[in-house]
Amino acid sequence: MSIPSTLAALGLALASRASPPLSHSPSTTPTVEDALTIDLAGPSHVILPAMALGEAIDGALKGQVAEILTPRNIALMKSSGLRRTTYRLRTELGIEAWHWSDEGQWSDPTRRQGYWTSSDHPSGHPDVTWGYSLPRRGDTIDQANDTGYSRLDDGDLATFWKSNPYLDHRFTGRSSNRPQWVVVTFDKPQQIDAARIDWAEPYATVFEVQYWSGRDEFDRGGRWVDFPAGSQTRERFPGDETIRLAPSPLAVRFVRILLTRSSDTAPSTSQDVRDRLGYAISELGLGIVGADGAFVDAIRHGAGRNLQTQVNVSSTDPWHRAIDRDPQTEQPSLAFMFRKGLNGGLPLMVPAGVFYDTPENAAAEASYIHRQGWPVRRLELGEEPDGQFIAPEDYADLYLEAARRIHAVAPELELGGPSMQGALTDTWPVPEGGRSWIGRFVAYLRQQDALDQLQFFSFEHYAFDDVCEPLGKMLRDETQLLDRILDQTIAAGVPTSVPWVISEYGLSPFAGRAMSLVPSALFSADVVGHFLSRGGDVAYMFGATPSWPSNQAFPCAGYGDMMLFEADAKGQSRWPMPMYFAEKTMMDDWGAPADQPHRLWAAAGETRDAQGRPMVLAYALRRPDGALSVMLLNRDDDAAHVMTLRLKEAGGTARFPGNSASVVQYSPAQYEWLDLGVNSHPARDRPPVRFRIAPDAPVRLPAMSLTVVTAGPAEEGAERQAGP
Repeated sequence: MSIPSTLAALGLALASRASPPLSHSPSTTPTVEDALTIDLAGPSHVILPAMALGEAIDGALKGQVAEILTPRNIALMKSSGLRRTTYRLRTELGIEAWHWSDEGQWSDPTRRQGYWTSSDHPSGHPDVTWGYSLPRRGDTIDQANDTGYSRLDDGDLATFWKSNPYLDHRFTGRSSNRPQWVVVTFDKPQQIDAARIDWAEPYATVFEVQYWSGRDEFDRGGRWVDFPAGSQTRERFPGDETIRLAPSPLAVRFVRILLTRSSDTAPSTSQDVRDRLGYAISELGLGIVGADGAFVDAIRHGAGRNLQTQVNVSSTDPWHRAIDRDPQTEQPSLAFMFRKGLNGGLPLMVPAGVFYDTPENAAAEASYIHRQGWPVRRLELGEEPDGQFIAPEDYADLYLEAARRIHAVAPELELGGPSMQGALTDTWPVPEGGRSWIGRFVAYLRQQDALDQLQFFSFEHYAFDDVCEPLGKMLRDETQLLDRILDQTIAAGVPTSVPWVISEYGLSPFAGRAMSLVPSALFSADVVGHFLSRGGDVAYMFGATPSWPSNQAFPCAGYGDMMLFEADAKGQSRWPMPMYFAEKTMMDDWGAPADQPHRLWAAAGETRDAQGRPMVLAYALRRPDGALSVMLLNRDDDAAHVMTLRLKEAGGTARFPGNSASVVQYSPAQYEWLDLGVNSHPARDRPPVRFRIAPDAPVRLPAMSLTVVTAGPAEEGAERQAGP
């Protein structure tokens, strides 16, 4: 089915001239007289809309690649006008290694286990690829399905955690190894004077047991303090041991075991050097030694994240087995992305696993892309390493090793990342050396004379954890928040000479009603306009594929989700959402023609809220033909703004080009959300209204509305072609 016929089947007449112009309709909401000046002599940036706006395609749950990425759904996704795409790697969030091809080689092929490298010249290209859970996992929780658990407190002495062998100096080229660590987080302070450790191989010959002195992990005055007998040395394999840490118990909530020297030993059956690099612990206990000499453990042990005390580790060995395939998580294959046109005819930004994968597998992926001749320009190394608690210097070593191997086989690829969970992420539980994760990452690259390997910088932007606040306040907070993120990231040392990329953006990382209301359209428009006006290269919206309403964290948040279309029970797109109309308006109206360069200016209205923040924002584009297109965001919850637009140039004031202007407007008059829990859906779902005004006439902006006013040669031509 073609895109136009698909839209017609949904009843989406994108030029809704039958609806009365909203600015001409009576309104019961208060009206505020407002004004805004666009300084065309002020700072501006040149953008190519087709390259500057994009969408993110993520991994999926079992069966969803076939269910959701159907020809019809893909056609509707692409009808938003977004062509540029980034492919996200869910396996990296779920502590899994990605088999981007099911053909490849195990390091231990006889037993189908070890370290996996997918084939760069497979005989077939299936639609779906898989993640493989890591059986030497140390983290209780993860950032994906969160169904795994730590092997450090699973109650099974046959399992163990092991750190990543690729952080050893034999791979990094460093003169020595950095410490690895285990951190235990109790729900509330516990009495601790002893540790019980069941070691595996390689074990630690030197280590320290420490407690955190701060109120919580965010306390900038906190530090790690050695228990009175926390410094320990071992000359031979200790097996299982109980270590007395203090003469009397201390009330602590966080405990860190810092592993500083490895035995470099492996089981006698091992034939792989990686088996003896790093550290391995089978089971861990923390508690007190009672009067009878018995150890009383404060850690809960169990084979499930809800059965055990939370543990986080510095890294995890990517060793795994064929039986570890996770059937609940699917990644559409790279071949599928191109075969189905999900790249939109433009270069696709592709991920490579780094933290939970091997540099050999990343290099083979690059070679595979190179051999296929696919349009891939940027390879993003890793995904959200800061959210996995890895030390930035450790991640930098893994990044550089992957980069070296990738560029050996595909030198044309631009490498970047690290697709941070948030650009201002703290470095706890390794605060030594500074509290800016990205600052330390970049400083280490610079120290290694390897900053040229960061060829673009990427981060995710999910603005709010709490989505229960008034939406107007949240929208006005967002602009200041993004400014703070960009300013502090620049101050942390990230070079502005490389492209900056928002690899995913959304209102919140937690699904809720706010994502399915009209303000989500304003949020998308503000992130795009604001980021690009600050010099950003491209912003990718998350939620391209159809989805369903859900609630992930807060009952007050209600039900909704980030999505261009809400799906029906069969996974097929049914209702276009505010984000769809926002992206389509930006591509078809504000940024048209999308494949030509535009000059961008930002401006703000004169009316402010109690905190001095403008109620109305504007992002103005000057097209090559001289037409001017202004995107206006009224972030006022309660009042319509009658906005007078003024232009200012070097010689003084200026007038809008042409004899009339087109207006495209989207507001709650077009859309209403029916709140029915998991069955929530739009009750009113119309496209933006369109009408014309004189180019210098005030325009009425309804409360919580997105408006694009365009004037100039292209608009005059369109008016003549439309007839009398």
